[in-house]
Amino acid sequence: HTAYRRQRQMCIRDRVIILYFAVMRDQKLLDYLQSYLTPRRQELFKKVLSQRTNHFTVATEDVYQLHNTSAVIRSCDVFGVQNVHIIEEQNAKKIDREIAMGAQKWVTINRYHSVQDSIKSLKGKGYQIVATSPHIESHNLRDFDVTRPSAIFFGTEKDGLSEEVLNQADSYIKIPMVGFTESLNISVSAAIILQHITNELKQSEVDWKLTDEEFFDTQLLWTKNTIKSSDKIIERYYENEGIKKADL
Repeated sequence: HTAYRRQRQMCIRDRVIILYFAVMRDQKLLDYLQSYLTPRRQELFKKVLSQRTNHFTVATEDVYQLHNTSAVIRSCDVFGVQNVHIIEEQNAKKIDREIAMGAQKWVTINRYHSVQDSIKSLKGKGYQIVATSPHIESHNLRDFDVTRPSAIFFGTEKDGLSEEVLNQADSYIKIPMVGFTESLNISVSAAIILQHITNELKQSEVDWKLTDEEFFDTQLLWTKNTIKSSDKIIERYYENEGIKKADL
């Protein structure tokens, strides 16, 4: 019975995944799902999405302390950065929901098992790799060029970024400091850098907002994440529309 239940759960999961990709950018579906939301929630989604960007993205490399990764995700949500990339070459952990305070529902989390995979993926999407480090020839934060799409990399609490990231970085930035302490906690560093560069970006002439496709996809995902048993609701919607699994 246990094996049967496991197999059935896998089949349901696979079906949900197939349905999810089949329904992307289905406006009728989005309208249907939004009927489960209050008008206030619908407007809030639109307002927040209007301030979201993929011009900048954030990557964390093997951060030991789980609450630090969670706090970075929370900062990304606060400052409107939609995608976070978590590299878990050595430390694979689940997101701390309490620290992230629900931000993992609103930020798209991308996971990698190697630094090389993350860099290859991000460069393939047109991002320059920006390493944060106070110990090498880095640009001060105030001099950072916000016009280029950038993936900002943050390293471990003790050792910072690996040589692999530093050697492949296209640019380097640091936070100006005038005290005896040479470094800040990763979550503090991320918040300071994101606040500065997103503020500068929004004052520039760069077209930093989500594309229509990105806006729609994120709106659908947020709506889906908000509704209890949304996968079953989506499945039922398509059954009512006369679309069966075999048709997908």
